[in-house]
Amino acid sequence: MSYSEQRNKLRAVLAGSKCLSPASIFDPLSARVAESVGYEIGMLAGSVASNTTLAAPDLIVLTLTELAEQIRRIMRVSKLGLLVDADHGYGNALNVMRTIQELEHAGVSGMSIEDTALPLRFGQPEGSDELISTEEMAGKLRAAVAARTDPGLVIAGRTAALKVEGTEGAAARAKAYAAIGVDAIFVVGVETLDQVQAVHDAARLPIIVGSAPASLKREDLAARGARILLQGHQPVAAAVKALQDTYAHLYGGGAPADLKSHIASPQEIERLVAGETYRKWQREYLR
Repeated sequence: MSYSEQRNKLRAVLAGSKCLSPASIFDPLSARVAESVGYEIGMLAGSVASNTTLAAPDLIVLTLTELAEQIRRIMRVSKLGLLVDADHGYGNALNVMRTIQELEHAGVSGMSIEDTALPLRFGQPEGSDELISTEEMAGKLRAAVAARTDPGLVIAGRTAALKVEGTEGAAARAKAYAAIGVDAIFVVGVETLDQVQAVHDAARLPIIVGSAPASLKREDLAARGARILLQGHQPVAAAVKALQDTYAHLYGGGAPADLKSHIASPQEIERLVAGETYRKWQREYLR
């Protein structure tokens, strides 16, 4: 199956002049809802995938197979250009090659590979980040680029160096990663516009910002080379809150009718799950 249309959407954003925020999605239905309100780009974060697939924290207990299976479910029904957090590539450079192959086949439009040392080592201080060497990360990214079969697939080198090595270290890593042939630099820990500018000046590539203070506006980030700004993962948190409230209401003896203004209508659910298409198929093939 070709995913050129979706990959072209992501590449168009990276080649543009604006900084956009993707929809944080987690399953086929959330992808459909995001598309229904106008999103063309989606993001599946590693934390969200772990939370929703395993009900587990973001500690690299989700496997590549489980991630790829969820992506396949999403892309079977979605036209979103899907950017995926592929963590550290699930191992060394050879594992990264397998990750690229599996996720490309599953239908992602782009993925990031990060330079954080994962999973956490024994005795590592809680809340601390450790980075692999620039040389090891360069090997991972070379392997990633070599494993890609569709040139439309976006590969982003992700760095947490701002928090560990400062702006100078992050810029140096971004320059080294760009020289390998990645398509974008994904940077986390941004606090200032000057940090984004420094990374962009070093890499001369589109920048994906993992998060930023509310004081940093998208138009200002765009002027410094940022093309994507993640805004957190409120949709899955909203879904959890809605489930808690609904279950509590019903468990406590509340009437289902009281929920009418808080839930999607049967007609809306029917539209999102393509009910009419399935009924058409029933009429055509179950006769």
